[in-house]
Amino acid sequence: MNCNTQNAKIASITEKTLIVGIDVGSEIHYARAFDWRNYEYTKKPLEFSNTEAGFQTLKEWVEDIAEKHGKTAVIPGMEPTGHYWFALGKFLQDSGMRPVHVNPHHVKKSKELDDNNPNKNDRKDPKTIAALVNEGRFSYPYIPTGIYAEIRSLSNLRFQTQEELTRIKNRIARWFAIYFPEYKDVYGDYKAVSGRMVLKEAPLPEDIQKLGVEGVNKIWRDAKLRGAGMKRAKTLVSAAEHSVGSKEAPGAARMELRNLLNDMDVYTSRLEELLLKIEEKLKEIPYVDKLMGIKGIGMVTVSGFIAEVGEIGRFDNPKQLQKLAGYAIVANDSGKHNGESRISYRGRKRLRYVLYEAAISLIGKNAEFKAIHEYYRTRKENPLKKMQSVVAVACKVLRVFYTILTKGVDYDAGKLMGDIRRPQVQAA
Repeated sequence: MNCNTQNAKIASITEKTLIVGIDVGSEIHYARAFDWRNYEYTKKPLEFSNTEAGFQTLKEWVEDIAEKHGKTAVIPGMEPTGHYWFALGKFLQDSGMRPVHVNPHHVKKSKELDDNNPNKNDRKDPKTIAALVNEGRFSYPYIPTGIYAEIRSLSNLRFQTQEELTRIKNRIARWFAIYFPEYKDVYGDYKAVSGRMVLKEAPLPEDIQKLGVEGVNKIWRDAKLRGAGMKRAKTLVSAAEHSVGSKEAPGAARMELRNLLNDMDVYTSRLEELLLKIEEKLKEIPYVDKLMGIKGIGMVTVSGFIAEVGEIGRFDNPKQLQKLAGYAIVANDSGKHNGESRISYRGRKRLRYVLYEAAISLIGKNAEFKAIHEYYRTRKENPLKKMQSVVAVACKVLRVFYTILTKGVDYDAGKLMGDIRRPQVQAA
């Protein structure tokens, strides 16, 4: 049953429901309690701290009001203010009170309805939040547990590590652009082993000049490194001799490069460790091996999808997943005007990124998805632009993943290609 429509949410609020609006802060929270007609049960809001004692105070306060007024269900509503709601949300969920979220933008727009005043304070916000909940304008947050919580945390760490690694690589590129721009003509990759060996002892062009061709080659011979000899050494020394890099602050420049290269090694090793851990945890998810069997789909894509979606059984259909990813189609029509449709971009940004990257990979490596991409771009009726076609392929990837994970079926290339042949059959 679809419980995410506004009608279903409104129907879940009855005369026996207690609505609790909570204004979440970093250390102090405020709560107000209402019935289904927006009648308030207390004269002033409850102030409680972000501690175990504070949470127990809230629980006792809610239970006391519910018992006094004959309420059998409690719906606590709050704004998803960063990470501050995590601890409170988990406590409420464990206490049998499923928390719901209201859009902060909706709170901002509707807080003037009662007093025609844009004023914002700790007493006013909980009432506005509760009113939005009463109207069914809320969503159910997903708090993963067990293996899904583990994979999400590991995936978040992987994203953070990858972002740090990208920053470090950008800073290394900046360093070479300033001090040794000719280095990229000798080594296209800063990770090259022979180049790293030289940079460790002679980071600046002037240091490499002092070593000379024999000195550079000796470093490689002592390390018994293959694939690097006199020819490469001459090229490197020649680049150093003709370098136009800055010669100012050489001591600080040497220290900066040493620190950057060490940081790159640390984060590269950390990323490899995380990938191994994620691969181990993914084995506990049913039918993941069937996803990995699709040509063009790898472990990073699957782990990112599972981390953002969680337990797939909580979704009634793929359209809910499409909306979660921000790939829902938004029309811009009014009267006789038919504007150009676009995607909503409202949803989980990382899920949207994972699906987009998966679509790019499949278009390049998978014959079926490549054919579908070409069909979308070249069909006679409503041909899509390149980016629109990639988004359409990403939505198809989402539907394929949903079907495999919910039904346990194998990937069927023939069935996928039917989406191209079907319009031709209808036309015939």
